[in-house]
Amino acid sequence: MRLRMSRQSLLIVLALFCTYFIWGSTYLAIRFGIESFPPFLMGGIRFTIAGAILFVVMRYLGSAMPTGREWIGAGVVGLLLPALGNGTVCYVQQTISSSVAALSIATAPIWMAIFSSIWGHKITLKEWLGIAIGLAGIVLLNLGGSFEGDFTSAFLLIFAAASWSFGSVWGKHLAMPAGLMGAACQMLVGGLALLLASAYAGESWPQQVSPKSWGALLFLIVLGSLIAYSAYQYLLKTVRPLVASSNTFVNPIVAFAVGIWWAGEHVTMVELAALGVILVGVFLVLSVTNDKDI
Repeated sequence: MRLRMSRQSLLIVLALFCTYFIWGSTYLAIRFGIESFPPFLMGGIRFTIAGAILFVVMRYLGSAMPTGREWIGAGVVGLLLPALGNGTVCYVQQTISSSVAALSIATAPIWMAIFSSIWGHKITLKEWLGIAIGLAGIVLLNLGGSFEGDFTSAFLLIFAAASWSFGSVWGKHLAMPAGLMGAACQMLVGGLALLLASAYAGESWPQQVSPKSWGALLFLIVLGSLIAYSAYQYLLKTVRPLVASSNTFVNPIVAFAVGIWWAGEHVTMVELAALGVILVGVFLVLSVTNDKDI
């Protein structure tokens, strides 16, 4: 029993590491990718290829073919997470820096707490305090940071965070293929939806793709999707939704660091202050533990 719990704890730590640090870097990878690729086309390629690879691998390893109900459940989550959630982020990053995009998505745990309450999860007072402080950080960012006057981009990123959070919570109550087959089906449906959106928006294959954009796309497929997205789905089945989404608090720190280091992005004092406020919120949220966390 102790060995099994220890193994599960190790898997949780590894999954958190992937969602914290790999996903924190994907915002810059998205920025590099859309330098050549249109946003919806890039997202569609990313998730369709990753989903297809994982689907074939899981079938080869003996996973059962998903039933109709499981395809519907995975499809709903695929539309809400990869398509509406990540696809919107790709679109907005045409005008917003990668670090600010990551900081804005930190609203996800706020939405997740609200949506979890719909299904009966009782949020503790300490968690609500952390959520309120995190929300104050987002308000600070919108009042004096890069979003000042750009309400459309701010709204779209909040919409992306809400879509991702709602899908994360709702997915726990839907019929879903077992194990990583669920992640494969979600990415397949989300990727195909983004390719349809790309066609509807009139996007076309770029005339020239830079080596940096090719590298970014490869990073997003392998590390951002096959590894980190699968890790996130494991966390959703193992720990509380707020802990699974805690990456949205840590991702901005990583995004700030890699954005400044690799892309020379400028971060204002207001944005740094907003980051500090949000970190206080994450400390309060993550300091609340119960038996479901281990």
